[in-house]
Amino acid sequence: MKQGDSVDLRTNNRHVIKTIQVQDGDVFDCIDIHQQPAFDHPLLKNHVIQMKPHTYPSGVHNNFTSNATKLVTQLPTVGCPTGTIPMLRRIVEGDPIKSSHFHTMNNELNWKLVGIKTSSYAIYGTRVSINVYEPEVKGKNGDLSASWTLLVSQESNNDGLGAGSIVCPSFHGDNSARFHITWSNDAHQEPCYDLLCPGFVQTSQSIGLGGKLQPISIYNGPQYKIDILIFKLSSLFTGMKDKADAVFWGGYVHGPTVEMNPPQVGSGHFAEEGFGKAAFVRDIKVVNENNVLVTPDTRKSFAQSSRTKCYTVADYGQDKNGMHVYFGGPGNCN
Repeated sequence: MKQGDSVDLRTNNRHVIKTIQVQDGDVFDCIDIHQQPAFDHPLLKNHVIQMKPHTYPSGVHNNFTSNATKLVTQLPTVGCPTGTIPMLRRIVEGDPIKSSHFHTMNNELNWKLVGIKTSSYAIYGTRVSINVYEPEVKGKNGDLSASWTLLVSQESNNDGLGAGSIVCPSFHGDNSARFHITWSNDAHQEPCYDLLCPGFVQTSQSIGLGGKLQPISIYNGPQYKIDILIFKLSSLFTGMKDKADAVFWGGYVHGPTVEMNPPQVGSGHFAEEGFGKAAFVRDIKVVNENNVLVTPDTRKSFAQSSRTKCYTVADYGQDKNGMHVYFGGPGNCN
């Protein structure tokens, strides 16, 4: 394969029904929903696809409390035919699986976190609004910067399920903020994202995982967010078969050079600058044992930064914006 060739290892040996190039230039292959990589997993061989949940958590359709920003960033709409799902093609150099650096947060090596973490006996899901920026991540050395939510099991070192915005030039060849989901478990210890390996079942014919998030927030200008809901945890997990016991909301950086030259997080500005200048997470909720969205217990929640010289948190609390915090920083703090 020549450098710059457009390939996608996930669509090898899968019949492509239609190929679509969306307005921002990304290319998606539409494949049969029953031929997606998820069904290569032995536990999903006889899985019956559930197109929609039978029930949603109580309160999920309530309006988000925040009036400070009603501008919602969007994924590109991919017009795949009924019965198919879109799979993103990427411009890659070498093996995209090995170039991936999307990991769980149990190993703190080469990780820097800034945001809110809560711990509880039983967390069945989460809902959050995440401010979307495009932090600068230099080069193609494997570093990434994310604005993220992640459910984990502290019982299992490998169980994790997350979603949000990631900038990773070494993976996509650009500095665009893109929407990703990630998961890992004890059997599959190397974390997976999107449809790259068996396990995650996609049902939408129009949502392009890995696609560019647009529009993007502008420092001291319009602020855009994505609203994320995660619930109904999977039996693929060991410690999270039906519930998690900790959740993180905020930003993180990861990669081989973050100790020496960490990239930006959020807007690239410190949290103390506040709305319109620093990134935020707000309207934070968790799904409790009664399948109701509730505000996390503040006695079990705390704001944190694992490198305060590089990244800060500010204005953590609860008000009309629900549980919230500003986070971020310029990185490059050595």
